[in-house]
Amino acid sequence: MNRIKAGVKQMGLPRLIIIVFLLVLVVTAVFQQQNMGTLASDILVRFGMNMVFALAMVPAIMSGTGMNFGLPVGLLCGILAGLISIEIGFKGWMGIFMAIVISIPFGVVAGYLYGKLLNAVKGSEMMVGTYVGYAIVSLMCIGWLIMPFKDPTMVWPIGGSGSGLRSTITLTDNYDAILNNFLSFKLFGITIPTGLILFALFACFLMWLFSRSKIGVGMKAVGDNPRFAVASGISVDKSRTIGTVLSTVIGAVGIIFYAQSFGFYQLYNAPLNMAIAPVAAVLLGGATAKSCKISHVILGTFLYQALLTIALPVANQLLPEGGLSEVIRLIVSNGIILYALSQTGGSDNG
Repeated sequence: MNRIKAGVKQMGLPRLIIIVFLLVLVVTAVFQQQNMGTLASDILVRFGMNMVFALAMVPAIMSGTGMNFGLPVGLLCGILAGLISIEIGFKGWMGIFMAIVISIPFGVVAGYLYGKLLNAVKGSEMMVGTYVGYAIVSLMCIGWLIMPFKDPTMVWPIGGSGSGLRSTITLTDNYDAILNNFLSFKLFGITIPTGLILFALFACFLMWLFSRSKIGVGMKAVGDNPRFAVASGISVDKSRTIGTVLSTVIGAVGIIFYAQSFGFYQLYNAPLNMAIAPVAAVLLGGATAKSCKISHVILGTFLYQALLTIALPVANQLLPEGGLSEVIRLIVSNGIILYALSQTGGSDNG
């Protein structure tokens, strides 16, 4: 009994309830005779395509800036890089490779400037990050209208160059699902997106290696105890800036990774709230505002995406009339986010 209590305490009662709720959904889906192979395949795809987003939270939390609600800064760098690669004419593997390569310097510059801002507002990083994310998305809404792209698949069909970009840029002729299909295979009716999962896990592995490097250990010291870090000769501002740059770059790469799986880039207001889900995922996995591990990223992303994937078809069959299934989906997804965000405890990370 004591071991059970200790296990529940370590996992956290709310997280245990969510896991039990997920199991109930799975059992319900089986009784409803849902296509479990399709559901499992969808979960794996959503798990893989969202994991890099969640990974972007690790360096930000490690360095002491807290949850990166300014993630749209990185997302817009990645989207811009992806559009440039399409404009130049890169396709297939070269297309996604060049999009990632182009996104990195964009992410470094934007992350550096964003990091300088966060250093100036210590203690209010998450609030300021939220404002910065919303502000940069609004600014880029103007940018998408005036940038001189010429590719006919991206610009509005009337007006030509400079007439504005479409709200949705399809990747059908470029690198749509190229990672999803790489080495994919079926097992018991479940499609395993091998390339997608391997890339996400490789990104996690690189972050794990970095966290054990000299710079990574210094960043973690800053996040844990800034005063001790200063006494040890570690520059707090420099470590926080490096963490913000890394988070921004990972976000930039993550949106390219996400878009190739999704099948298109979404512009204008689409990136506005995309920071909420990865924040919720890592918190659901066990992270806090001052500590985040790779295991939190993997577990949290899986739980979050599995819940959303299974909840909708189950609700559709239980309540087919009146669009109530969509209401239930919103309640489930926002309920998860509310629980996860409540775990930050309002702590001061400055």
